[in-house]
Amino acid sequence: MPVGVPKLPYDLPVDSEDEDDEDEEETWVDLYNRLYRERALFLFNNLTLETANQLVGLMIFLNIDDSTQEQFLFINSTGGGVMHGLAVHNAINFVQPDVHTLCLGLAASMASFILAGGSQTKRIAFPNARVMIHQPASSFMEGYMDEVVVDGNLVLKLREEITNFFVQRSHKPFWLVFEDMERDAFLSPEEAKAYGIVDSIGFKGPKRAKPEPEVEIPPTETDWVA
Repeated sequence: MPVGVPKLPYDLPVDSEDEDDEDEEETWVDLYNRLYRERALFLFNNLTLETANQLVGLMIFLNIDDSTQEQFLFINSTGGGVMHGLAVHNAINFVQPDVHTLCLGLAASMASFILAGGSQTKRIAFPNARVMIHQPASSFMEGYMDEVVVDGNLVLKLREEITNFFVQRSHKPFWLVFEDMERDAFLSPEEAKAYGIVDSIGFKGPKRAKPEPEVEIPPTETDWVA
């Protein structure tokens, strides 16, 4: 088997008319496709237009498929485009079920914005994870002067919107959040919780109970009687 994304068997739902069809075969789907069907989404790359569109499309599809099942967005990303992050943030607020956001490694830049945008009480940063916040930057600062001025005004408006969002979540004064975002600010899970970016810190699951060794019962006198 070639090296790549592993595939898993998956039984596709069938219509009632085809339930007695014995020729049905299992469908093999790749690992991430199988996880998507379980409402597990992943932001493990830079936040590009393609990545944002994929996440938005999956969230909306899963919402249409079954709006009662909660979705889980696992994050390990250095961030990316501001507008791409806003698109994912808007999709989280648009879908009906709650969206859990979980930081496994790094949630930096717009990835931290998405992490903080998860459903209240359902935002988690695991131990040893890091959250980084900073001011948005523009990659279009080249060109004619009037274009640079317009682009600069847009960046300032976006920065104000993002700062106000963190102010709402952290309940800190605007000037303090504004100063914190002047430079890259790396936060531990405890600091991110105190800042209002996450609600709780992940912990290790319960250990599996070891099977008790079998105890041999010595034979009694009655066992020897034929």
